[in-house]
Amino acid sequence: MTLISNKRVLILAPHTDDAEFGCGGTIAKLLESNNEVFSTAFSACQQSVLKEFPADILITEVKNASHTLGIKNNQLFLYDYEVRTFNYHRQEILEEMIKLRKELNPEVIFMPSANDIHQDHFTIAQEGLRAFKTSTIFCYEMPWNNLTFNTSAFFELDEKHISKKINALAEYKSQAHRPYASEEFVRSLGRVRGVQIGVQYAEAFDIIRYIS
Repeated sequence: MTLISNKRVLILAPHTDDAEFGCGGTIAKLLESNNEVFSTAFSACQQSVLKEFPADILITEVKNASHTLGIKNNQLFLYDYEVRTFNYHRQEILEEMIKLRKELNPEVIFMPSANDIHQDHFTIAQEGLRAFKTSTIFCYEMPWNNLTFNTSAFFELDEKHISKKINALAEYKSQAHRPYASEEFVRSLGRVRGVQIGVQYAEAFDIIRYIS
């Protein structure tokens, strides 16, 4: 689709690697077009980190990954909700989002799909809809969590964008054991979405609301 430019963009990520997995290539492309990109992570998943890593390793890794994509340190917002408990903190999470809305006034939101079966992702999607009623909203895909996904928008990516996504994800050493964390998977999904629109690489999104 036509590239967004000169906008304030906010990425709602439940966990520290979700922004890069869901829309890392698009983030890299948006930053080339004079957009201000802000990103969040509502949990550093300390309870899920493998025992050979420090419990807070994902905080370091998300800062490095965001820097690789081009997001400035002061444009990354980190929260400390315990993984898999977001549904117990819905109101607090909504209030954090409303604070971001008032502080940043974002025009474009990227967030998980409302069809994402992970309980934390689903909560962020639901509260994101409530908090950002007047913003354009794109939902990014997580194929391992999405039972269904409506590919209603595509952002074409060049090699440099997919490479930045891969390099950002490579910062997550603690997550390298996950099957979807491999370069092969990231490139393959990018190629599938690219083939669907006749280009080399793309990322697909479900549009909830588009305001031009």
